Amino acid sequence: MMMTADLAFAILVNRTTAFFTSNAPVYMTYTEHTHISVPSMGRSENINRSVAVRVADNFAVMQDLPQGAVRTGQAFPVVAYFDPLSAFGYRYFANPKKIDITVQQGRPYVFTTPAPEPNVDAVVPYSSYWAARYAPDSTENALHLLIEPTARMRPGLYPSEIIEDPQSRLPSHIEMRATGGDDETITFDYQVIQGYWVLVHATFTATQHTFIGSFKSIAELTFSDFAFPAEAPDPRLAATPAPSAVSPSSSPLESPSPAP
Repeated sequence: MMMTADLAFAILVNRTTAFFTSNAPVYMTYTEHTHISVPSMGRSENINRSVAVRVADNFAVMQDLPQGAVRTGQAFPVVAYFDPLSAFGYRYFANPKKIDITVQQGRPYVFTTPAPEPNVDAVVPYSSYWAARYAPDSTENALHLLIEPTARMRPGLYPSEIIEDPQSRLPSHIEMRATGGDDETITFDYQVIQGYWVLVHATFTATQHTFIGSFKSIAELTFSDFAFPAEAPDPRLAATPAPSAVSPSSSPLESPSPAP
């Protein structure tokens, strides 16, 4: 008999948080392809970059491909070592002439789960913000969870779907949706590469509202050519990482707050 979906969800989140916080690379390099489209206008734009990142503080050196401008700062628009099961900060606007995506890692979620009791048949942990259930194709070794926000959840993003990879037992797909009737959606797809749980594909979709009207924009990101060097791949990454505003070692959260 499978455990209750909310307990399976809590255990999966805790497993992901533990792996993410204890197994981060020091440096990583990859190629990022960003495709922005506005279907109703028939317009699109591509941004291709090589990225080298100091993971501890997400300081990156980015070069437009093939031999374009070089920029430094937060990896754009999201670093490939990122955990969406956290209280992350987020801002999104995109059209073929302008893209403004900021995703900042927040405190990872940790659920308090009760210790096993020999005389108890089932334990149901209580989450006041999210209600999880199994999808029809979910199995004990390959979870597929569907999640709905409860009435207590404040406006924001929540994880609406999580698919577990049966080999790594980590999420291979996470979908975030917005509450309050907003059509904003983010999807994250993951693989374990060289022992690291990394983002390989993401989409940001939302209806944008401007003075000329409303339109739906889609930003699709693909990450490839990963490497995890032991030494700084660029001299600008060799300095001591700046202190993080959010500690990676989170305390247990009975009722995690949604991402802003």
